Amino acid sequence: MPLRFTFRQLEYLVAVGDAGTIALAAQRLNVSSPSISAAISQLEAEFGIQIFVRHHAQGLSLTPGGRRIFNESKRILVSAAGLSDMASEIIERPRGPISVGVLATLAPLLSASLRRSFEAACPEAEVSLHTGHQLDLLQMLGRAEADVAVTYDLDIPKDIAFEALGELPPWVMLPEGHALTAKDSVALADLAVEPMVLLDLPMSRDYFLSLFQMADLRPNVAERTPDMSVARSLVANGFGFGLINARLRNDLAPDGTKLVFRPLSDDVRPMVLGLATKRADHRSGVVAAFFDHMRARLADGSLPGAGGGGIGSD
Repeated sequence: MPLRFTFRQLEYLVAVGDAGTIALAAQRLNVSSPSISAAISQLEAEFGIQIFVRHHAQGLSLTPGGRRIFNESKRILVSAAGLSDMASEIIERPRGPISVGVLATLAPLLSASLRRSFEAACPEAEVSLHTGHQLDLLQMLGRAEADVAVTYDLDIPKDIAFEALGELPPWVMLPEGHALTAKDSVALADLAVEPMVLLDLPMSRDYFLSLFQMADLRPNVAERTPDMSVARSLVANGFGFGLINARLRNDLAPDGTKLVFRPLSDDVRPMVLGLATKRADHRSGVVAAFFDHMRARLADGSLPGAGGGGIGSD
């Protein structure tokens, strides 16, 4: 049976369903409102159902049946886009848009450099960057707002695929002149009696506190902050030690005060950095190329923050 509707009509339907009004959908697609209105009417006539309920001066809403048509149309358009990606893979030219989510605390270290080097390696790729904490990134992947996320293997749901790229052991961050800087490595037992500046983000907080709990120790948390820059400044100015999963190349706090980094001597569980994507049978050419590029930059140590055993902390 020949199709009596087009992908363009489905694209208009999805745009209206997302926007809630024909005018806004027309603005987003840069087409005329009458063209979209005509496409919706043609689809309703072809399918024999009402897809949208028109509300005077309040836009449109999907009917129950329209919602099913809308969801299936989205799936069809994604599958159709996959054909273009597949063709790009065949001719070995990764191209097109890729949306990359990066942990907020990793972003200042690597996102700009990673984007620059990837676009240089794949000039037909169009990278957009988004930052957020772990839950934000997982939600972005679930809503298809991000194609891939640079994140940790913590609380990964079953519908998200995670590929580990490297282990990031914790580092102790100390002010210059602190007695513990005389040691090549520092034990958790030594830290438990010192004031602690805790990076107070959900994943960081739970991970760093768990290190002490596993050693049957209780840290002396004197300061809390969700901001890595503030934490570095507090440590550098003598308000306590800090724990991070980054051996930063710059040993200065934002205010110019000196920091000293030492590894932990205890055998503790490292954080695992990797790339997360929505589970799917097919990975687009540009996403596959990004995976390869990330692996290569971690392997050669050219990614900012990758040297010395760590990249970042969330």
